Amino acid sequence: QVQLVESGGGLVQAGGSLRLSCAASGRIFSSTMGWFRQPPGQEREFVAAITWPGSITNYGDSVKGRFTISLDNAKNTAYLQMNSLKPEDTAVYYCAGDLRFRISRAPRDYDYWGQGTQVTVSS
Repeated sequence: QVQLVESGGGLVQAGGSLRLSCAASGRIFSSTMGWFRQPPGQEREFVAAITWPGSITNYGDSVKGRFTISLDNAKNTAYLQMNSLKPEDTAVYYCAGDLRFRISRAPRDYDYWGQGTQVTVSS
């Protein structure tokens, strides 16, 4: 069983930055880590993904150039550095683990999920 715990969310002004962390524990066999977000009343949206140990990355169109996904293999932790934040980035952010070595933008392809962390960007 794999547990994923997100942290680092909060309230920030537009143009600011936040770094989210996703600590993985348990029997870790995930080959890919992803970040998704879900704004109020909307569907879960792909943000970014990275394959262990960090060789391949992919970003959603709305965050490309502003967000960076990375891994600390020694700490079994994934990060999402978010810069130039906009009010439309407001959402609950989730990290997820996929047991297969691939980059998928579909939530259904991920096997493990964290509990989510709220990010609110004020204008």
